[in-house]
Amino acid sequence: MENTQLDSKDLEILRVLQNDARMTNRDLAAAVGIAPSTCLDRVARLRDAGVITGHALRVSPQALGRPIQAFLSLEVQHSSESMVSLVEHIRAQPETRALYHLAGPDDFLVLVAAADVADLQRLVVEEFTSLTEVTQVRTMLVFQEWDAGPLLPPQR
Repeated sequence: MENTQLDSKDLEILRVLQNDARMTNRDLAAAVGIAPSTCLDRVARLRDAGVITGHALRVSPQALGRPIQAFLSLEVQHSSESMVSLVEHIRAQPETRALYHLAGPDDFLVLVAAADVADLQRLVVEEFTSLTEVTQVRTMLVFQEWDAGPLLPPQR
C-alpha cells in the first residue's frame, strides 16, 4: 500500500465513494468522467492495494436503545501478552463502538454507546476498572456528533 500511486482520477473515485459508497459503478464512472470498465478496474486495484478497506453500514445508537455515548480514556499497565486479551475484552463489549491505541498519557480511547447512565456506570465499573491492567478510566460524555468530510491525501 505504501507504494500505491494515486492519480487524480483515483482520488476523485475515493472522494465520490466516500460520500456515497452505494453508488453503482456506472454512476461512479459518470461522476469521475471515465468508462465504466476502467472505473471497475480502478476500484478493484484500489481494493487489492488496500486503499479501499471496506464498506460500512452505520446504525444510529439511539435507534438501538443506546442513546448515551461516551469516550472512555484508559490508562493501563500492560505487557504485550496482556494487551491482546485486554483489546479482545474491550472489543467484546456490546457497547464498544470504536477502540484506539494511543501514544501519550492515555493508552486507549474507547467510544461506547450505553442504554442509560446506569448502564454506562456498570460498563465502566464492572468491565473496565475491575480489570487488573486498567489503572485509570476517565469518562467524557458525547453531547453531539458531526461527520467530517472525506479523507483525502495532503496537498503536495
